[in-house]
Amino acid sequence: MTHWYVAQTHPNAEEKALAHLKRQGFRAYLPRYRKSRRHARKVEIVKAPLFPGYLFIKLDVTQEQWRPIRSTVGVTRLICNGDVPVPVPAGIVEDIVAREAEDGLLDVTDPSPWMPGDTVQVIDGPMTGQVGWFQKLADKDRIMVLLELLGRKVAMPVKRAAVVSYQ
Repeated sequence: MTHWYVAQTHPNAEEKALAHLKRQGFRAYLPRYRKSRRHARKVEIVKAPLFPGYLFIKLDVTQEQWRPIRSTVGVTRLICNGDVPVPVPAGIVEDIVAREAEDGLLDVTDPSPWMPGDTVQVIDGPMTGQVGWFQKLADKDRIMVLLELLGRKVAMPVKRAAVVSYQ
C-alpha cells in the first residue's frame, strides 16, 4: 500500500533533490508558496518551500526499492524509525495538495480581520489610543492604518498585534 514519506534534504537543495528523485521514477512532492524576499532595496516574489529542508515521496515500501532515496543527490536521509521509513499520517499531504492554487503554489497569507475603511484603534506603541482606518496589510506583521495627525490624514505602518477593531 502506498503512503507518503518525508525525505530530509541538504540546505537549500529541495529543488535539486526533487528533480533527481523524479528522474529516478519516484513520485515526489515539494509544496511551495509565494514569499517576498528583500535584497538590495528590492522586493521580489519567489517560490519558497513550505517546509524548508524537507519534501514528500509517495511509495510502497513493501513493493518498491526505496533505499536509493538515501543516496540521491540533494537528499540527506529518509525519515525512519530504526531502518523503517515512517509514513506521514493519511490525508495530510492530500490536504496540502488540495489547497494549491492553479499555479501550483499555496496561499499562506493570514486573512485580515478588517476590510479597507474599517475603523481600528491602536492599543500599543507610540500611537496608543489613536483611532484610524484600516487600509491594507503591509506585510505579515504590520498593517497600514490611516491616522489623523496634526489635522491631516497620514498612512502609517503599525504592528498588527497593536491594533483592534473600534466600535
